[in-house]
Amino acid sequence: MVGAVFIFRNGLSLKPYPVLRQTISQLKPDTEFYLSGASLADHENLNSGTLYLTGDEKSTTQYVISGEGSSQTLVIASFSIDPYVSLLAPYPEFVSRLGRGQTKDGLIAGKKKDVKEPFSSLQQFARGQTAQLGYCDSKEYEKAAEAYRKALSLGFTDKVWIAEAHHRLGVALEGQGHLDQAREEMEKSLAVRPNTPEVLNNLGTVYMKLKQRDQAVKVLEKAVLLRPNYPLARYNLAESYEETNAKRAIGEYETYLALVDGIPEEAERMARVKERIKALRR
Repeated sequence: MVGAVFIFRNGLSLKPYPVLRQTISQLKPDTEFYLSGASLADHENLNSGTLYLTGDEKSTTQYVISGEGSSQTLVIASFSIDPYVSLLAPYPEFVSRLGRGQTKDGLIAGKKKDVKEPFSSLQQFARGQTAQLGYCDSKEYEKAAEAYRKALSLGFTDKVWIAEAHHRLGVALEGQGHLDQAREEMEKSLAVRPNTPEVLNNLGTVYMKLKQRDQAVKVLEKAVLLRPNYPLARYNLAESYEETNAKRAIGEYETYLALVDGIPEEAERMARVKERIKALRR
């Protein structure tokens, strides 16, 4: 179970649901919709709507609301873990897949561009993310790699999706310890999109594990050149300098510390960096 979508074809009045009304009143509208009354029965008030988003660090809940004030009506609600948000979003592409008779005039997004990639490829990509990031349990790199391979074999049309699928596959392979294969996939990603800081950073860590320090320094330097305020790339670049250029390593570590100052999630790494700086200065 990765999510669920609920469609209220005749609209569900929010009058009996004060908690939901209160929740929605505190949310900032995300997207405006235009709804066809013909596709959701003959309900005069269902000619326009607004999408609201809420959730926690791993899941997202989406509501499409029509009307205002006491006449608010719930049209669609969806819940999903984050990798599946775009697949279960209440946009035309998803609604048309339900096979319930909606046409392209039934539900029209007002602001957001719909994803036009093959649905089966997106499903496998989301499955890979779920396994790789441990959304449902522990991280499962083997399952993630299998899913990304399937996504690539099913095909994408946009080079951004192609590049990111190779990148994610590389990260999954790295998690399994298959470093040469991981390097190959990340290099394929960069062949499609050469200037992607995240891919350059992750490829740098793979090069380091393969003892290819010069290659690691090269790609990590490019990552921080493209994105100077990228803390993790600064940290990894500092590590790559430690054996050959202690002064430069200290500089990169200090830049990292300045970038993450006040970020609780970085506390453990910050403590480790401070110890490394002390050691390098001796």
